Amino acid sequence: MSNIVGIDLGTTFSELAILNAIGKPEIIPNADGDRIMPSAIYFDEDDASLIRVGIEAINSRRLNAKRAVRWIKRHMGDTDYRKNIDGKDWTPVELSSLILKKLKQDCSAEHGEIRDAVISVPAHFDEVRRKATMEAGALAGLNVIGIVNEPVAAALYYATTRKVSGKVLVYDLGGGTFDVTIMDVKGHQMDIICSQGDHALGGIDYDNKILEILEKSYRDKFKAELIISEEDRAKYEDEAEDIKKTLSRRDVAKKMLYGTAGSMRIEITRKMFEEAVTSLMERTDILVEIALEEAHLQPSEISTVLLVGGSTRMPIVSQRLEKIFGFSPETSVNVDECVALGAALHAGLVMLREKPQEVAAGVASGLKDINLVDVCNHSYGTICAPIDKETGKRVIQNRIILHKNTPLPCEATQTFYTVSKGQNAVEVTITQGEDTAVEYVNKIATHKFELPEDRPAECPIKVTYSYDVNQRMHCRFEDVESGRTLEVALGLNKKGQMLEENTKDESKKLAGSKVS
Repeated sequence: MSNIVGIDLGTTFSELAILNAIGKPEIIPNADGDRIMPSAIYFDEDDASLIRVGIEAINSRRLNAKRAVRWIKRHMGDTDYRKNIDGKDWTPVELSSLILKKLKQDCSAEHGEIRDAVISVPAHFDEVRRKATMEAGALAGLNVIGIVNEPVAAALYYATTRKVSGKVLVYDLGGGTFDVTIMDVKGHQMDIICSQGDHALGGIDYDNKILEILEKSYRDKFKAELIISEEDRAKYEDEAEDIKKTLSRRDVAKKMLYGTAGSMRIEITRKMFEEAVTSLMERTDILVEIALEEAHLQPSEISTVLLVGGSTRMPIVSQRLEKIFGFSPETSVNVDECVALGAALHAGLVMLREKPQEVAAGVASGLKDINLVDVCNHSYGTICAPIDKETGKRVIQNRIILHKNTPLPCEATQTFYTVSKGQNAVEVTITQGEDTAVEYVNKIATHKFELPEDRPAECPIKVTYSYDVNQRMHCRFEDVESGRTLEVALGLNKKGQMLEENTKDESKKLAGSKVS
């Protein structure tokens, strides 16, 4: 029987969990003995084929910051981002695959071959970022059997280890992203209601507020800059993170600052820090409010608030949530590990559904009572040109086909029509977003659909979108009269752009790279 794993590919830390013989998830320590591994990469200066991942990369980045990569998750889906090392341009997908490769490699050394995996993503990740994550897994040699939203994974683990029922709000403040998800939980039955999030709001933004305090204090005293190199920045980014963690336990954090103009002692109080991050906390408050409105719920109707992500250890998080909901949030699960543990459970459920013959009897027994119903986290549509009833003219607009928060799996069909006589092709665009205005939605893929020649206008074209429980989307465009179809299963090319998955792509090679 194959090993079944779940991976939390985080902005600051990543970890891997495996299902044991009775279907319980366990975190697997890496080769350094750490249960969670920094999502950091360092390209060795002396051996071009050696790539350090994890704590070694963190320690090495102060030596030559230009050869280091951190927080690459924030660039997932960014087709313009490249990290040039020794003449090679590394994409976010390739860099993320190195982190996954390290996790896979270390777990395989202890448990044998690792193939089938579910990888977690922020709930608000769009289609491009989701596909980029799956592609990173494939590059690392994993068979990515599904994607699971981070707060959903955390709640899945929580609900299988604690007695819980009612409306549960998952507050997920990680290293680089923030999600809030609301679900209806009845024992092991979990129905997702809605999610909101921000891909540029996480622990590193709180660290940066501390970094600003350090820089300003040094500048005020010496009229000089504290940070004058990338290596300085790497050092004080680590110092800022350490101060944040200290202030989660104590009221004051003390540090020495060493710059070219001299050294100084600084004390940062928790009050100073909390005042500095007020704008960040307000952003999380707003997203909580939006999620409640979308779920048509009042704060009093939420029975449990579950904290996920290391940044939720900041006291200000619990204080603000208690003010909103009138009770303290739940902290009975490990906020750093619960996502990977839940992702492993999700992987087991996927294998039971799709390849039950490959799941050991003990694992199957441990998972048999769990039932999860997830939803679409975005709306998906296409661009069309209907006739405006008032003006009689055609207007370009986005038409939603699959609506946000539709339970998975789901499928929807709409019929559109050609606009001109003799039209022999139509440009079909797959969109993601909630607006009818084209300029306010993301165009995630565009394809040319060839049509028969010499036909009148208003020929019907049936468009069917489906989204499965493993976060895989499929689009089908059918010319009704001729029976011609265009099937689009979304994937990425080597530039990180959306394409049909069956398109040949030679980017899936990382020859010669040694990860340690």
